[in-house]
Amino acid sequence: MVDLGLKTLLHDKVRFLITVSGVAFAVTLVLVQVGLFVGLLDNSTITIRKLDADLWVTSKNSPNLDFVHQFPDSNLYRARSVPGVARADNLILSFMQVALPTGAEETTIVYAMNDFKRWGVPWQVTSGDLDDLKRGSFVMFDESASKRFGPFRTGDYREVNGQRLKVIGTSREAKSFTTTPLAFMDFRRAQELQPELLSGKTSYIVVKLLPGADPAAVRAELSRRLPYNDVFTTHEWAERSRSYWIENTGLGFNAFLTVFLGCLVGVVVVAQTLYTSTMEHLKEFGTVKAIGGSNLDIYRMLAKQATVSAVLGFVLGYLPAQLLKPVIASAGLKLIIEPEVTAVVLVGTLLLCLASAIVSFRKVATIDPALVFRT
Repeated sequence: MVDLGLKTLLHDKVRFLITVSGVAFAVTLVLVQVGLFVGLLDNSTITIRKLDADLWVTSKNSPNLDFVHQFPDSNLYRARSVPGVARADNLILSFMQVALPTGAEETTIVYAMNDFKRWGVPWQVTSGDLDDLKRGSFVMFDESASKRFGPFRTGDYREVNGQRLKVIGTSREAKSFTTTPLAFMDFRRAQELQPELLSGKTSYIVVKLLPGADPAAVRAELSRRLPYNDVFTTHEWAERSRSYWIENTGLGFNAFLTVFLGCLVGVVVVAQTLYTSTMEHLKEFGTVKAIGGSNLDIYRMLAKQATVSAVLGFVLGYLPAQLLKPVIASAGLKLIIEPEVTAVVLVGTLLLCLASAIVSFRKVATIDPALVFRT
């Protein structure tokens, strides 16, 4: 009897193709939207997660990584004196202007430290040596900056906040939520470029703990010695930054709305197709009942139709989403389709297709077996 369900589903191949295409479109839409959402959130916290720190000391009530308020860089010495701290350093994060050869100006997010290497940022240096940043008027840009700044290479010069700096290297994968390019320079150099904002100031203090140190105890002592600052673990600071973009920019609602519309498309297409197919084969279902079949048998047929549509539609929707990754990457965006998300979308597709078959189930339940004997 279950084979009858497949035969009725495949009877009209054009309609079946439209059904599967509708599901595939919905799956692609959901995967791409969720993938872009995850990619943006990944960019918003990637430097937090890559920097080799256990604790972050921030200004009071800082909302996220990019929106900073400076505080005295001398607070560093208090942080270093706390028992359990292996090392601590100042980190500047500031927006600066880059003059381009075309005469235009673009914004860059500057990360500045005294020793980048010991903190593991940037994590993919494609040319140059980070130690060279200490030796003069030098800067390192992430390769993604070429989309905003135009082509550049090691040895070129760029004017940053009115001062001519030499590009001594490039990095890869260091991106921000806003897609503003990232630059790296020495801590004192950054203070010189923005003296009115950064002289004697820092944006963060990053802390690495000694092996075996109690993070809670060290955090409590840091908070006591720096009462006008907040102290977060790396995980907490990343979650705080991520939550800011979700809750305050409409990003979360936009992703939810697109996912909802994708699901709606899939449900409507599958429900309409199964219902139409059921209406065209009422006599066949009546025959099943006339020879002793139950409503449960017919429900299984329709469930198998919905499952086949869901699985084929998911496969045909998943492949285009993967193929779009390099296309989206060329636009400077990141598409991350995590295995967990893939599994949820697959299960969701199955459940929604089965739910959309309920419309047909209700019609079949009222079939009169005598229908097959009518002319």
